[in-house]
Amino acid sequence: MRKYLGNKTAILLFILPALLLYTVVVFYPVVQVFYRSLLDWDGLTQGKFIFLDNYKRLFHDRIFRTSVYNGAMFAVVIAVVQIVIGTLLAFAVAEIAMRGRKFVRISVFIPVVLSITVVCQLWLAMYNGEYGLLNKLFEALGLLYRQDWLTNEKTAIFALAAVNAWQYMGYHFALLLAAVKSVPEHYMEAARIDGANKLQAHARITIPLLSETYKFCLVLALTGGLNAFANMFIMTGGGPGTTTYTLTYMMYRSAFRVGEFGYGSASAAFLVIECLVITLLINRLIARDPIVY
Repeated sequence: MRKYLGNKTAILLFILPALLLYTVVVFYPVVQVFYRSLLDWDGLTQGKFIFLDNYKRLFHDRIFRTSVYNGAMFAVVIAVVQIVIGTLLAFAVAEIAMRGRKFVRISVFIPVVLSITVVCQLWLAMYNGEYGLLNKLFEALGLLYRQDWLTNEKTAIFALAAVNAWQYMGYHFALLLAAVKSVPEHYMEAARIDGANKLQAHARITIPLLSETYKFCLVLALTGGLNAFANMFIMTGGGPGTTTYTLTYMMYRSAFRVGEFGYGSASAAFLVIECLVITLLINRLIARDPIVY
């Protein structure tokens, strides 16, 4: 083994295909985005180099501030919902005594494999102000709480976040369930012998041992929320007004509706930096030595 690990030529040959693929598919496009963000460019003609003018304009743009706020709110909501509910479901399904575990696993994961268009159309019907299921449910309970969820400026972004959280919660549930099942049973048995109940055992043993899984889920949820686009595009078109704009939707509008590809690239570049910073912060804050068991 040491012979092969010490052969730098062999190592280079093995990693070269993956490195080339990463460079072409990821690194080069990112570099191009940052370069294009320095241009006044309509996507067709020759761009004019304007250095940081797009960024100066970006930070004075009201739509940009709205987009950053919406992206942050969207990301936080889906992270909390997906990870918290995913954890509770994983703990419940991991219990041998629970009946219908297979049904729960399948029903929670089904939305993940559905098309985003199908999911959005389903929830558009549920959110409808006149005949939507949510309003009808409140009406059946005798509550006078009718909302036009997607045209109300206060509820629209949270309604969209609920759709995304519902669709992809099964993915986090599957990751957390696999992690819970990997925790050795004798740890839980030792906790029970010491007098701990299930809640205390999960709080003191299981959850700390899942720190690496939680870190991965948190990165996925937050960066996925910051990159949200399809829900806004299909369900609200960024409305009402600009209240459900995110950076990805702002980038799409600037590049493909207004024809300002340079300005749209500046939005994309800021989004790349934002996601990178979030990932680095999570890795730094939840950093710990690997647990071997």
